[in-house]
Amino acid sequence: MGSCLSARIKAVNPSYSTSTLATSSGANSKISSKDGNGLSCSSSGVSSSSVPPTPRSEGVFLQLTNLKSFTFSELRSATRNFRPDSVLGEGGFGSVFKGWIDEQTLTATKPGIGMVIAVKRLNQDGFQGHREWLAEVNYLGQLHHPNLVKLIGYCLEDEHRLLVYEFMPRGSLENHLFRRGSYFQPLSWNLRMKVALGAARGLAFLHGSEIKVIYRDFKTSNVLLDSNYSAKLSDFGLAKDGPTGDKSHVSTRVMGTYGYAAPEYLATGHLTAKSDVYSFGVVLLEILSGRRAVDKNRPPGEHNLVEWARPYLTKKRKVFKILDNRLGGQYSLEAAQKAASLAFQCLATDGRSRPRMDAVVAVLQQLQETTRDAESMSKKHAEQNMHAQSYGTAPKRPKMMSRLEESGSAKVAYPRPSASPLYE
Repeated sequence: MGSCLSARIKAVNPSYSTSTLATSSGANSKISSKDGNGLSCSSSGVSSSSVPPTPRSEGVFLQLTNLKSFTFSELRSATRNFRPDSVLGEGGFGSVFKGWIDEQTLTATKPGIGMVIAVKRLNQDGFQGHREWLAEVNYLGQLHHPNLVKLIGYCLEDEHRLLVYEFMPRGSLENHLFRRGSYFQPLSWNLRMKVALGAARGLAFLHGSEIKVIYRDFKTSNVLLDSNYSAKLSDFGLAKDGPTGDKSHVSTRVMGTYGYAAPEYLATGHLTAKSDVYSFGVVLLEILSGRRAVDKNRPPGEHNLVEWARPYLTKKRKVFKILDNRLGGQYSLEAAQKAASLAFQCLATDGRSRPRMDAVVAVLQQLQETTRDAESMSKKHAEQNMHAQSYGTAPKRPKMMSRLEESGSAKVAYPRPSASPLYE
Protein backbone atom coordinates (compact mmCIF):
# COMPACT_ATOMS: atom_id res chain seq x y z
CA MET A 1 0.00 0.00 0.00
CA GLY A 2 2.73 2.40 -0.99
CA SER A 3 3.06 5.41 -3.28
CA CYS A 4 1.58 3.53 -6.21
CA LEU A 5 -1.68 3.08 -4.35
CA SER A 6 -1.66 6.70 -3.24
CA ALA A 7 -1.29 7.81 -6.83
CA ARG A 8 -4.13 5.57 -7.91
CA ILE A 9 -6.45 6.94 -5.25
CA LYS A 10 -5.72 10.52 -6.26
CA ALA A 11 -6.31 9.71 -9.91
CA VAL A 12 -10.07 9.98 -9.42
CA ASN A 13 -11.18 12.68 -7.04
CA PRO A 14 -14.64 13.97 -8.01
CA SER A 15 -16.78 16.54 -6.23
CA TYR A 16 -18.75 14.64 -3.64
CA SER A 17 -22.28 14.89 -2.30
CA THR A 18 -24.17 13.24 0.51
CA SER A 19 -24.97 9.57 0.91
CA THR A 20 -25.41 6.99 3.61
CA LEU A 21 -25.54 3.20 3.88
CA ALA A 22 -27.53 3.28 7.11
CA THR A 23 -30.55 5.50 7.62
CA SER A 24 -29.66 8.71 9.46
CA SER A 25 -31.84 10.41 12.02
CA GLY A 26 -33.82 13.41 10.94
CA ALA A 27 -32.10 15.37 13.69
CA ASN A 28 -28.79 15.05 11.88
CA SER A 29 -29.41 17.07 8.74
CA LYS A 30 -26.86 17.14 5.97
CA ILE A 31 -24.97 20.36 5.34
CA SER A 32 -23.37 21.68 2.20
CA SER A 33 -21.98 24.97 0.97
CA LYS A 34 -20.41 25.85 -2.33
CA ASP A 35 -18.08 28.47 -0.90
CA GLY A 36 -17.68 27.33 2.69
CA ASN A 37 -19.14 30.56 4.07
CA GLY A 38 -22.72 29.45 4.49
CA LEU A 39 -24.72 26.36 5.30
CA SER A 40 -27.79 24.92 3.68
CA CYS A 41 -29.57 21.60 3.72
CA SER A 42 -28.71 19.70 0.56
CA SER A 43 -28.89 16.18 -0.77
CA SER A 44 -28.60 16.78 -4.49
CA GLY A 45 -27.51 19.31 -7.07
CA VAL A 46 -24.29 19.77 -8.99
CA SER A 47 -22.24 22.90 -9.53
CA SER A 48 -21.89 24.16 -13.07
CA SER A 49 -18.24 23.16 -13.13
CA SER A 50 -19.01 19.53 -12.27
CA VAL A 51 -18.68 17.30 -15.30
CA PRO A 52 -19.15 13.53 -14.96
CA PRO A 53 -16.26 11.31 -16.03
CA THR A 54 -16.34 10.07 -19.60
CA PRO A 55 -17.14 6.39 -20.09
CA ARG A 56 -13.60 5.82 -21.30
CA SER A 57 -11.88 7.25 -18.19
CA GLU A 58 -14.48 5.56 -16.01
CA GLY A 59 -13.88 2.20 -17.60
CA VAL A 60 -10.10 2.53 -17.27
CA PHE A 61 -10.48 3.40 -13.60
CA LEU A 62 -12.76 0.45 -12.84
CA GLN A 63 -10.23 -1.91 -14.40
CA LEU A 64 -7.73 -0.83 -11.74
CA THR A 65 -9.86 -2.29 -8.95
CA ASN A 66 -10.07 -5.95 -7.96
CA LEU A 67 -13.83 -5.87 -7.69
CA LYS A 68 -16.46 -8.14 -9.18
CA SER A 69 -18.43 -6.52 -11.99
CA PHE A 70 -22.05 -7.61 -11.59
CA THR A 71 -24.78 -7.35 -14.19
CA PHE A 72 -28.02 -5.65 -13.21
CA SER A 73 -29.85 -8.92 -13.85
CA GLU A 74 -27.58 -10.76 -11.38
CA LEU A 75 -28.24 -8.26 -8.60
CA ARG A 76 -31.94 -8.16 -9.34
CA SER A 77 -32.00 -11.93 -8.90
CA ALA A 78 -29.82 -11.81 -5.76
CA THR A 79 -32.22 -9.35 -4.08
CA ARG A 80 -35.42 -11.03 -5.31
CA ASN A 81 -36.16 -8.18 -7.68
CA PHE A 82 -35.37 -5.55 -5.03
CA ARG A 83 -38.42 -6.52 -2.99
CA PRO A 84 -39.55 -4.02 -0.33
CA ASP A 85 -39.17 -6.61 2.42
CA SER A 86 -35.47 -6.90 1.47
CA VAL A 87 -34.73 -3.25 2.28
CA LEU A 88 -32.08 -2.84 4.98
CA GLY A 89 -32.00 0.95 4.99
CA GLU A 90 -32.41 4.11 2.95
CA GLY A 91 -30.41 7.29 2.57
CA GLY A 92 -29.47 10.13 0.28
CA PHE A 93 -27.70 7.75 -2.10
CA GLY A 94 -30.62 5.35 -2.44
CA SER A 95 -31.87 2.15 -0.87
CA VAL A 96 -29.88 -0.79 0.50
CA PHE A 97 -31.21 -4.31 -0.11
CA LYS A 98 -30.36 -7.68 1.39
CA GLY A 99 -29.30 -10.37 -1.06
CA TRP A 100 -27.50 -13.68 -1.43
CA ILE A 101 -24.66 -14.84 -3.69
CA ASP A 102 -22.52 -17.95 -3.95
CA GLU A 103 -19.39 -17.57 -1.85
CA GLN A 104 -17.09 -19.00 -4.53
CA THR A 105 -18.58 -17.94 -7.86
CA LEU A 106 -20.33 -14.77 -6.58
CA THR A 107 -23.39 -15.64 -8.64
CA ALA A 108 -26.92 -15.05 -7.35
CA THR A 109 -28.44 -17.78 -5.19
CA LYS A 110 -31.75 -18.44 -3.47
CA PRO A 111 -32.50 -16.68 -0.15
CA GLY A 112 -30.77 -18.38 2.76
CA ILE A 113 -28.17 -20.05 0.54
CA GLY A 114 -24.60 -18.80 0.19
CA MET A 115 -23.20 -15.49 1.39
CA VAL A 116 -25.40 -12.61 2.54
CA ILE A 117 -24.68 -9.26 0.89
CA ALA A 118 -25.90 -5.66 1.09
CA VAL A 119 -26.70 -4.08 -2.29
CA LYS A 120 -26.87 -0.28 -2.46
CA ARG A 121 -28.84 1.01 -5.44
CA LEU A 122 -28.32 4.55 -6.68
CA ASN A 123 -31.32 6.82 -7.06
CA GLN A 124 -31.42 7.78 -10.72
CA ASP A 125 -31.71 11.55 -10.22
CA GLY A 126 -28.59 13.05 -11.76
CA PHE A 127 -24.81 13.08 -11.81
CA GLN A 128 -24.30 13.89 -8.11
CA GLY A 129 -25.21 10.38 -6.96
CA HIS A 130 -23.05 8.95 -9.72
CA ARG A 131 -20.05 10.84 -8.35
CA GLU A 132 -20.67 9.39 -4.91
CA TRP A 133 -20.94 5.94 -6.46
CA LEU A 134 -17.60 6.50 -8.17
CA ALA A 135 -16.05 7.79 -4.94
CA GLU A 136 -17.14 4.63 -3.11
CA VAL A 137 -15.55 2.42 -5.75
CA ASN A 138 -12.48 4.65 -5.78
CA TYR A 139 -11.70 4.33 -2.08
CA LEU A 140 -13.23 1.04 -0.93
CA GLY A 141 -12.11 -0.68 -4.13
CA GLN A 142 -8.49 -0.01 -3.21
CA LEU A 143 -8.34 0.33 0.57
CA HIS A 144 -8.55 -2.80 2.71
CA HIS A 145 -8.56 -2.91 6.50
CA PRO A 146 -10.39 -4.94 9.19
CA ASN A 147 -12.20 -1.77 10.27
CA LEU A 148 -13.41 -0.71 6.82
CA VAL A 149 -16.51 -2.34 5.34
CA LYS A 150 -15.58 -4.64 2.45
CA LEU A 151 -16.77 -3.69 -1.03
CA ILE A 152 -17.29 -6.88 -3.04
CA GLY A 153 -18.31 -5.45 -6.39
CA TYR A 154 -20.34 -2.99 -8.41
CA CYS A 155 -22.79 -2.70 -11.29
CA LEU A 156 -22.36 -0.11 -14.05
CA GLU A 157 -24.92 -0.88 -16.71
CA ASP A 158 -26.83 1.72 -18.70
CA GLU A 159 -28.39 4.05 -16.11
CA HIS A 160 -27.97 1.54 -13.28
CA ARG A 161 -25.37 2.18 -10.54
CA LEU A 162 -25.13 -0.33 -7.69
CA LEU A 163 -22.58 -1.33 -5.05
CA VAL A 164 -22.26 -4.72 -3.35
CA TYR A 165 -20.93 -4.88 0.22
CA GLU A 166 -20.38 -7.51 2.84
CA PHE A 167 -23.44 -7.80 5.06
CA MET A 168 -23.10 -6.36 8.56
CA PRO A 169 -25.64 -8.29 10.69
CA ARG A 170 -25.62 -5.96 13.71
CA GLY A 171 -26.48 -2.89 11.67
CA SER A 172 -25.34 0.60 12.59
CA LEU A 173 -24.00 1.95 15.86
CA GLU A 174 -26.72 4.61 15.62
CA ASN A 175 -29.46 1.99 15.98
CA HIS A 176 -27.85 0.36 19.00
CA LEU A 177 -27.34 3.66 20.82
CA PHE A 178 -30.61 5.42 20.11
CA ARG A 179 -33.30 2.98 19.07
CA ARG A 180 -35.48 1.37 21.68
CA GLY A 181 -37.04 -2.07 21.42
CA SER A 182 -36.42 -5.73 22.06
CA TYR A 183 -34.12 -6.09 19.04
CA PHE A 184 -31.76 -3.27 20.05
CA GLN A 185 -30.60 -3.87 23.60
CA PRO A 186 -28.41 -1.20 25.26
CA LEU A 187 -24.74 -1.80 24.53
CA SER A 188 -22.63 -2.68 27.56
CA TRP A 189 -19.67 -0.52 28.60
CA ASN A 190 -17.19 -3.09 27.25
CA LEU A 191 -18.94 -3.30 23.88
CA ARG A 192 -19.06 0.49 23.60
CA MET A 193 -15.33 0.72 24.21
CA LYS A 194 -14.72 -2.09 21.72
CA VAL A 195 -16.71 -0.26 19.05
CA ALA A 196 -14.95 3.04 19.79
CA LEU A 197 -11.55 1.36 19.46
CA GLY A 198 -12.45 -0.34 16.18
CA ALA A 199 -13.77 2.86 14.64
CA ALA A 200 -10.67 4.74 15.83
CA ARG A 201 -8.44 2.16 14.17
CA GLY A 202 -10.32 2.62 10.91
CA LEU A 203 -9.78 6.40 10.97
CA ALA A 204 -6.14 6.00 12.01
CA PHE A 205 -5.59 3.74 8.99
CA LEU A 206 -7.09 6.33 6.65
CA HIS A 207 -4.93 9.08 8.14
CA GLY A 208 -1.75 7.01 7.82
CA SER A 209 1.25 8.35 5.92
CA GLU A 210 0.67 6.01 2.96
CA ILE A 211 -3.06 6.65 2.58
CA LYS A 212 -3.79 10.22 3.76
CA VAL A 213 -7.53 10.15 3.27
CA ILE A 214 -9.94 12.36 5.22
CA TYR A 215 -13.22 10.57 5.89
CA ARG A 216 -15.24 13.80 6.36
CA ASP A 217 -18.53 12.20 7.45
CA PHE A 218 -17.75 10.21 10.58
CA LYS A 219 -20.98 9.60 12.54
CA THR A 220 -22.82 6.76 14.27
CA SER A 221 -24.90 5.81 11.21
CA ASN A 222 -21.72 5.24 9.21
CA VAL A 223 -20.21 2.87 11.79
CA LEU A 224 -21.49 -0.64 11.06
CA LEU A 225 -21.14 -3.68 13.33
CA ASP A 226 -20.51 -7.30 12.38
CA SER A 227 -21.76 -10.30 14.35
CA ASN A 228 -18.97 -9.85 16.93
CA TYR A 229 -19.61 -6.10 17.30
CA SER A 230 -16.44 -5.26 15.42
CA ALA A 231 -16.80 -1.74 14.00
CA LYS A 232 -16.30 -0.97 10.32
CA LEU A 233 -16.50 2.39 8.56
CA SER A 234 -18.88 2.59 5.62
CA ASP A 235 -20.03 5.22 3.14
CA PHE A 236 -17.07 6.99 1.56
CA GLY A 237 -19.17 9.34 -0.57
CA LEU A 238 -17.68 12.44 1.11
CA ALA A 239 -14.12 11.14 1.54
CA LYS A 240 -11.35 13.43 0.33
CA ASP A 241 -7.65 13.04 -0.35
CA GLY A 242 -5.65 14.79 2.37
CA PRO A 243 -3.18 17.63 1.83
CA THR A 244 0.11 16.85 0.11
CA GLY A 245 3.57 18.41 0.18
CA ASP A 246 3.82 21.45 2.40
CA LYS A 247 0.08 22.12 2.38
CA SER A 248 -1.62 22.13 5.79
CA HIS A 249 -5.19 21.63 4.61
CA VAL A 250 -7.52 20.99 1.70
CA SER A 251 -9.92 23.76 0.71
CA THR A 252 -13.29 22.34 -0.20
CA ARG A 253 -17.02 22.87 -0.06
CA VAL A 254 -18.41 22.49 3.44
CA MET A 255 -20.29 19.21 3.51
CA GLY A 256 -21.18 16.77 6.23
CA THR A 257 -23.74 16.38 9.00
CA TYR A 258 -24.88 18.94 11.56
CA GLY A 259 -23.44 18.28 15.00
CA TYR A 260 -20.41 16.33 13.77
CA ALA A 261 -18.46 18.80 11.60
CA ALA A 262 -15.45 20.57 13.15
CA PRO A 263 -15.97 24.31 13.86
CA GLU A 264 -12.95 25.48 11.86
CA TYR A 265 -14.10 23.46 8.86
CA LEU A 266 -17.56 25.02 9.04
CA ALA A 267 -16.06 28.50 9.28
CA THR A 268 -13.38 28.27 6.58
CA GLY A 269 -13.86 25.14 4.47
CA HIS A 270 -10.32 24.10 5.43
CA LEU A 271 -10.30 20.33 5.80
CA THR A 272 -7.62 18.37 7.71
CA ALA A 273 -7.32 15.00 9.42
CA LYS A 274 -8.05 16.83 12.68
CA SER A 275 -11.54 17.50 11.30
CA ASP A 276 -12.15 13.75 11.54
CA VAL A 277 -10.74 13.74 15.08
CA TYR A 278 -13.38 16.27 16.14
CA SER A 279 -16.13 14.12 14.60
CA PHE A 280 -14.73 11.12 16.47
CA GLY A 281 -14.94 13.12 19.70
CA VAL A 282 -18.63 13.75 19.05
CA VAL A 283 -19.30 10.07 18.41
CA LEU A 284 -17.32 9.06 21.51
CA LEU A 285 -19.50 11.46 23.49
CA GLU A 286 -22.61 9.82 21.99
CA ILE A 287 -21.24 6.42 22.98
CA LEU A 288 -20.65 7.54 26.57
CA SER A 289 -23.92 9.43 27.01
CA GLY A 290 -26.40 7.55 24.86
CA ARG A 291 -27.51 10.95 23.51
CA ARG A 292 -27.63 12.19 19.93
CA ALA A 293 -25.22 14.89 18.75
CA VAL A 294 -28.22 17.13 18.06
CA ASP A 295 -31.58 16.47 19.69
CA LYS A 296 -34.25 19.16 19.62
CA ASN A 297 -36.45 17.04 21.90
CA ARG A 298 -34.11 17.65 24.83
CA PRO A 299 -34.71 20.48 27.33
CA PRO A 300 -33.36 23.96 26.49
CA GLY A 301 -29.58 24.03 26.87
CA GLU A 302 -29.25 20.34 26.02
CA HIS A 303 -30.03 20.38 22.29
CA ASN A 304 -26.36 20.32 21.28
CA LEU A 305 -24.54 17.44 22.96
CA VAL A 306 -21.04 18.94 22.79
CA GLU A 307 -22.07 22.29 24.25
CA TRP A 308 -24.04 20.62 27.05
CA ALA A 309 -21.43 18.00 27.98
CA ARG A 310 -18.20 19.96 27.63
CA PRO A 311 -18.26 21.53 31.16
CA TYR A 312 -18.53 18.06 32.76
CA LEU A 313 -15.83 16.24 30.81
CA THR A 314 -12.85 17.36 32.88
CA LYS A 315 -14.52 17.43 36.31
CA LYS A 316 -13.94 14.10 38.00
CA ARG A 317 -16.85 14.43 40.39
CA LYS A 318 -19.31 15.47 37.69
CA VAL A 319 -18.36 13.26 34.77
CA PHE A 320 -21.08 10.77 35.80
CA LYS A 321 -23.70 13.35 34.77
CA ILE A 322 -23.00 12.74 31.09
CA LEU A 323 -22.91 8.93 31.28
CA ASP A 324 -25.76 6.81 29.96
CA ASN A 325 -27.97 5.72 32.86
CA ARG A 326 -28.47 2.36 31.16
CA LEU A 327 -24.83 1.51 31.84
CA GLY A 328 -25.50 1.12 35.55
CA GLY A 329 -22.33 0.17 37.39
CA GLN A 330 -20.56 -1.53 34.49
CA TYR A 331 -17.59 0.85 34.47
CA SER A 332 -15.03 2.09 36.97
CA LEU A 333 -14.86 5.79 37.72
CA GLU A 334 -11.27 5.84 36.50
CA ALA A 335 -12.24 4.34 33.12
CA ALA A 336 -15.11 6.79 32.71
CA GLN A 337 -12.82 9.72 33.51
CA LYS A 338 -10.21 8.59 30.97
CA ALA A 339 -12.81 8.14 28.24
CA ALA A 340 -14.38 11.53 28.99
CA SER A 341 -10.95 13.19 29.01
CA LEU A 342 -10.19 11.68 25.61
CA ALA A 343 -13.47 13.01 24.20
CA PHE A 344 -12.61 16.46 25.60
CA GLN A 345 -9.23 16.45 23.85
CA CYS A 346 -10.76 15.39 20.53
CA LEU A 347 -13.30 18.21 20.81
CA ALA A 348 -10.71 20.96 21.32
CA THR A 349 -11.79 24.18 19.62
CA ASP A 350 -8.32 24.62 18.14
CA GLY A 351 -7.78 21.76 15.73
CA ARG A 352 -4.02 21.81 16.32
CA SER A 353 -4.62 20.85 19.96
CA ARG A 354 -6.50 17.68 19.07
CA PRO A 355 -4.61 14.37 19.23
CA ARG A 356 -3.81 12.30 16.16
CA MET A 357 -5.99 9.25 15.63
CA ASP A 358 -3.11 6.86 16.29
CA ALA A 359 -2.75 8.50 19.74
CA VAL A 360 -6.49 8.07 20.28
CA VAL A 361 -6.16 4.38 19.42
CA ALA A 362 -3.36 4.01 21.97
CA VAL A 363 -5.50 5.53 24.76
CA LEU A 364 -8.52 3.36 23.94
CA GLN A 365 -6.32 0.26 23.69
CA GLN A 366 -4.86 0.95 27.11
CA LEU A 367 -8.33 1.60 28.51
CA GLN A 368 -9.58 -1.72 27.15
CA GLU A 369 -6.57 -3.60 28.55
CA THR A 370 -7.01 -1.99 31.97
CA THR A 371 -10.68 -2.94 32.01
CA ARG A 372 -9.86 -6.49 30.95
CA ASP A 373 -7.22 -6.85 33.68
CA ALA A 374 -9.61 -5.53 36.32
CA GLU A 375 -12.32 -7.98 35.21
CA SER A 376 -9.84 -10.85 35.24
CA MET A 377 -8.71 -9.97 38.75
CA SER A 378 -12.29 -9.66 39.99
CA LYS A 379 -13.19 -13.02 38.47
CA LYS A 380 -10.13 -14.64 40.04
CA HIS A 381 -11.02 -13.33 43.50
CA ALA A 382 -14.59 -14.53 43.12
CA GLU A 383 -13.47 -18.01 42.08
CA GLN A 384 -11.06 -18.20 45.01
CA ASN A 385 -13.82 -17.18 47.38
CA MET A 386 -16.19 -19.81 45.99
CA HIS A 387 -13.46 -22.46 46.20
CA ALA A 388 -12.72 -21.53 49.81
CA GLN A 389 -16.38 -21.74 50.74
CA SER A 390 -16.64 -25.20 49.19
CA TYR A 391 -14.04 -26.47 51.67
CA GLY A 392 -15.26 -24.44 54.63
CA THR A 393 -12.21 -22.19 54.74
CA ALA A 394 -13.84 -18.94 53.67
CA PRO A 395 -13.51 -16.08 56.14
CA LYS A 396 -16.59 -15.83 58.32
CA ARG A 397 -18.40 -12.73 59.33
CA PRO A 398 -18.03 -11.69 62.96
CA LYS A 399 -20.67 -13.50 64.95
CA MET A 400 -23.69 -11.34 65.60
CA MET A 401 -25.49 -11.97 68.85
CA SER A 402 -28.97 -10.96 69.83
CA ARG A 403 -29.92 -9.95 73.33
CA LEU A 404 -31.33 -13.42 73.85
CA GLU A 405 -27.97 -14.97 72.91
CA GLU A 406 -26.15 -12.65 75.24
CA SER A 407 -28.29 -13.83 78.10
CA GLY A 408 -27.74 -17.44 77.11
CA SER A 409 -31.47 -18.06 76.73
CA ALA A 410 -31.35 -18.96 73.06
CA LYS A 411 -29.03 -19.55 70.12
CA VAL A 412 -29.52 -18.11 66.61
CA ALA A 413 -27.71 -19.55 63.58
CA TYR A 414 -26.71 -17.21 60.72
CA PRO A 415 -26.18 -18.66 57.26
CA ARG A 416 -22.73 -18.48 55.74
CA PRO A 417 -22.54 -15.59 53.20
CA SER A 418 -22.77 -16.65 49.59
CA ALA A 419 -20.32 -15.50 46.91
CA SER A 420 -21.04 -12.20 45.19
CA PRO A 421 -22.54 -12.73 41.72
CA LEU A 422 -20.25 -11.96 38.80
CA TYR A 423 -21.24 -9.16 36.45
CA GLU A 424 -20.86 -9.96 32.80
